[in-house]
Amino acid sequence: MGSRQCGWKHAAVTLQENSLKPQSCCFSLFPRNWELTQLQVWERPVALEAELALTLKVLETMADSSLGDILDQPLHTLHHIHSELQACILPQPATDSRPHGLLYHWLQRLQKAPKKLSQECLQCTVTFNLFRLLTRDLNCVAKQDLCV
Repeated sequence: MGSRQCGWKHAAVTLQENSLKPQSCCFSLFPRNWELTQLQVWERPVALEAELALTLKVLETMADSSLGDILDQPLHTLHHIHSELQACILPQPATDSRPHGLLYHWLQRLQKAPKKLSQECLQCTVTFNLFRLLTRDLNCVAKQDLCV
């Protein structure tokens, strides 16, 4: 357990040192009022999966640079969480095959972010959101007992 914590701590410090400050990004991908509790219970894992998929994509790009060794352990953990989460996503209700409302807005925002933001800004935004994703968002979905 100690080496895992060291890996995460080292990665966090390195990411913070290599990131822009959030104020330098003109687009807030994850606004402060972004709360999964605003979504219906079945929508929460869908939103979290999209958030995690974008986070993995960005961190993998960063790992291809000089941060590879530092990000190996965190990426391994995030991939495991992502695969477990994908297994938990319930089929959408039959009444509507496409997301709508707030979920649709969030998914669109995440999907368009790589085209709207510079790579540096995207890295910064994802980095500063990472621990919220792991603590608050993941916890919100995990407490719903969606996985059998």
